[in-house]
Amino acid sequence: MAHYRDQPNPSTDIQRYYDDAPGGSQNIPLTATGSSRAANQGTMYTQAATNSSADVTNNVPYAVNESYKPSDWVEGTQTGRKRSKMIVIGSVIGVAVLIVVAVVVGVLVSKNNKPSKPSSSSASPSSPPVTQTDPNDPSTFVKNPALHQSFYGLAYTPAGSQLPNCGNNLSEIITDIQIMSQLTKRVRLYGADCNQTALVLEAIKQTKVNMTVWLGNYPIATDNGAAYQRQRDEIKAALQTYGTSNIGGITVGNEFMLNYLNDNGATDPNSAVGNTGAAILIADIQDTRSTLSGMNINLQVGNSDAGSYFNTEVLQAVDYGMANVHPWFANVSATDAAAWTASFFQTTDVAQAALLSNNPKMYIAETGWPTKSSSVSDATNGPGVASEAGLQLFDEPWKDVQFGGVEGWWGLFTAK
Repeated sequence: MAHYRDQPNPSTDIQRYYDDAPGGSQNIPLTATGSSRAANQGTMYTQAATNSSADVTNNVPYAVNESYKPSDWVEGTQTGRKRSKMIVIGSVIGVAVLIVVAVVVGVLVSKNNKPSKPSSSSASPSSPPVTQTDPNDPSTFVKNPALHQSFYGLAYTPAGSQLPNCGNNLSEIITDIQIMSQLTKRVRLYGADCNQTALVLEAIKQTKVNMTVWLGNYPIATDNGAAYQRQRDEIKAALQTYGTSNIGGITVGNEFMLNYLNDNGATDPNSAVGNTGAAILIADIQDTRSTLSGMNINLQVGNSDAGSYFNTEVLQAVDYGMANVHPWFANVSATDAAAWTASFFQTTDVAQAALLSNNPKMYIAETGWPTKSSSVSDATNGPGVASEAGLQLFDEPWKDVQFGGVEGWWGLFTAK
């Protein structure tokens, strides 16, 4: 299995997340019934945004699929508890509906734009063109009738936003925002290097779209705080320039605990090793709060990690948690993916947060399905085939070059 990344530098093997995640064993319902899937396929943004948390998951009927044996991780993680472009975000609000939308709508968009019988070598359709009635005013872009605000949110790193070769530019980010605003009202960033925070906020300003951004700071455990501090200062400068009207929160860390545990030969996020890593991350979280307080700014501060790797002390220090939950890497079929994701998220991440006094709000930050694989060995996860788009808006050729397999192919559209 190829390594899986949101950033090109960390050394996490995502397969260990799904093979070695801590916890006991329980039976997991894997398949939403045909009636529930059919009912939800036509439900888009509005319902996902208006359902209350009491409606989540429990109202979705499931049936166990006996046609294949799930991986050990699927059976063993429920009680224990990367990638750059536009990744589906789900909220605890309407999560069962949203996950079906995220997986099924992605499949439908993909199938409507490529041959009806896709194979593992098929590519995503090209991204839709964007035209403006006034070429000098990005807010005059013409809406594409084929696009709809079907997603609760998308996660996004502008192309060329990784050090040391920053190559992003405002023009391309404006185009991305014009497209994304037709699919969602919410965007999550992973980091702040290469001035991406300010560029995204400037693009929103110029396009005049209704978009809320969750900013990101991607700290590294082994650099004595250098990456965190560098990005903190970039975020601070952006806040001073653009204010907070389009900002939903600041997410400190993405799969930090997963990376830390893998690098230190451990698997339990709440072990002594895990708590040592958590202390590093919590210091960054507290520093973010202090920085905001010093600016007289009140924003929520959160953390994102692999679904089985939230440290309890970290969750106690944040306002929200974003869980990365991938049915593909858990050896679940596309048919079962939506129901499995909803069940895992509810019984693992939501349940863990509910035990804490601060009760942080939990979101699904990553989920979906790869479009294809660059290697035959990674083209299937067992019951499923990498052939249907459902995670990112664009494929990511840079990730394919670096990691191979399915890593670069999670897009609804082909990156240009």
